[in-house]
Amino acid sequence: MPTILLQTIINADIETCFDLSRSIDLHKISTKKTKESAIAGKTEGLISMGETVTWQAIHLGINQKLTSKITAYHRPFHFCDEQVKGIFSTMKHDHYFEEKDGQTIMKDVFYYRAPLWILGRVAEQLFLTTYLRNFLLKRNEIIKQFAEEGTSLPGLSEL
Repeated sequence: MPTILLQTIINADIETCFDLSRSIDLHKISTKKTKESAIAGKTEGLISMGETVTWQAIHLGINQKLTSKITAYHRPFHFCDEQVKGIFSTMKHDHYFEEKDGQTIMKDVFYYRAPLWILGRVAEQLFLTTYLRNFLLKRNEIIKQFAEEGTSLPGLSEL
């Protein structure tokens, strides 16, 4: 199963980074290019344990829907979202946070499997892993920017 590992160093406190990472509103900002919108479940604010969100977006020229659920939650150190319905055969995204020397180390572990058996394996190798890595890198860049600038978002007062 393809796995994408990312690490982002952020000059902000761990709670802020954790909450920005689970913000539906920030996700919408970071995915303007794919026109993502939350259309069901939790559609704004901060997503928490057991909650779902259904995203509609255009990826690789195809209009898609994906529903994910928060299946693990230990604030402010870890949460996990997993696909419950969507195009992937499987998709799991673990988000880990560690505070060290006044910075937050944000780690992503993203597992996925494309559909369509052998065609899916070829797509994973040729372009899908690179596409997903770049998608996550852009998201992390926006989280870092908002955290370091202290930009507020709706829902961050839900704590």
